[in-house]
Amino acid sequence: MKGGGLLEVLLVNAEGIRHTNIVGRPAYYVIMQCGSQMYTSKVSKGKDNQAWWNEKFTFEFPISDWKRLAHVKLKIMDKELFAESGFVGETLILLGGIVTEGCDMGLIEVKPSPYNVVLEDDTYKGQVKIGFKFMTNKQSSVEVKRFTERDNEPRHSVLDSILRLWENSWWRFLFHGSRNSKNKAT
Repeated sequence: MKGGGLLEVLLVNAEGIRHTNIVGRPAYYVIMQCGSQMYTSKVSKGKDNQAWWNEKFTFEFPISDWKRLAHVKLKIMDKELFAESGFVGETLILLGGIVTEGCDMGLIEVKPSPYNVVLEDDTYKGQVKIGFKFMTNKQSSVEVKRFTERDNEPRHSVLDSILRLWENSWWRFLFHGSRNSKNKAT
């Protein structure tokens, strides 16, 4: 495969995660890193040890870099009012199978699934739900082409659609056939 690929990461939510605020409600955000590219999510007000983001992040690399990329790292942070943000936990997701299958098939999609959140002492507390979509640049250009072809089609009025429907022989047969059967019956 020439070119490269796109990895879309859907950050859905986190449940059962650690609350690091001494006072007040937590405000969680995620720092996501894949290779040298890094994103920060929006802040989600934590309620009942849950946070909702529903955000999509796109990583794009040439194929030579994809072969060296082993994982996506998510670091969950809790924004503090009067101090530095507190570390909640992190998740490391290996990409080997996703990239390999995506390169072979041109497109692979992994529905959102829960991944354990690892604490500083290597124990687990809570889960973060993440989905993936990997597509080669070849696949993404084909999808874009399909959408633009549809957009360039001329639009028809309702009258044009009715006239085209009437031109269909089965439709005329259905209406003409029912008139002829009424005339024979009288």
